Amino acid sequence: MNNIIKRENGQQPATFGSVVDQIFQNNLNRFFDDEFWGFNGLTKSPGTTQVPVNMCETDKSYELELSAPGLQKQDFHLKLEGDKLTISAEHTEESSKEDKKESWFRREFRKGHFARTFHLDDSVDTGKIAARYENGILYLSIPKKEHAQKVSRAIEIQ
Repeated sequence: MNNIIKRENGQQPATFGSVVDQIFQNNLNRFFDDEFWGFNGLTKSPGTTQVPVNMCETDKSYELELSAPGLQKQDFHLKLEGDKLTISAEHTEESSKEDKKESWFRREFRKGHFARTFHLDDSVDTGKIAARYENGILYLSIPKKEHAQKVSRAIEIQ
């Protein structure tokens, strides 16, 4: 294979394949980078953050998993207004360091918040929505009303 790009400083010239590999790797790294998708973490930047949510529909419910590491159960607020379910959280973190010998003092505050709103249709039983927070993930189970549940049964042939 012929070389198309020469490198300086006595390094081996780059081959076409290595250039393509490098471009692919850079794009792949950027694709999986949280900042590319708009999630900078809850404490990295001020303002509202969009947190990732996984959603799954089962026969009897909708299951949501909201990734929010570093938060506590009491940081979350779930609110149901009409057909809108809003999940929000606010987290404040404070750290301080002091050295009286060197006569310096440092105090830092970090604050992050987010809100996600989901529109629920009339197939959802809003009175039975359940939530739990475990290992950095908020789990929500949104049950369907009985008439909206998928029914599966065998049909006998006569």
